[in-house]
Amino acid sequence: MSPDMDFADAIRALKDGAKVARKGWNGKDMWLCYMPGMTVPEGMVNGRTKKFWPKGDLPVGGYIVMRTAQGGWQPGWLASQNDMLADDWEIIE
Repeated sequence: MSPDMDFADAIRALKDGAKVARKGWNGKDMWLCYMPGMTVPEGMVNGRTKKFWPKGDLPVGGYIVMRTAQGGWQPGWLASQNDMLADDWEIIE
């Protein structure tokens, strides 16, 4: 565990490849990670996505993912006001 950080520190840590979480979160094993943008070659686009992107390479922007308290993978996590103003962020080893 790392010393407490603010949201800006947490974002920098995410961009550097770390997992981060808030001490104030009450869910067990919740954390965030950053998935950098990439391009999925046309032949690698899965069937579910191909329904909406039928031709060509698929450009995917970077996004933040949350590992939820239920053990799920939630892409597109958005910070609340409390999260953005909190000073209890930490790097998860």
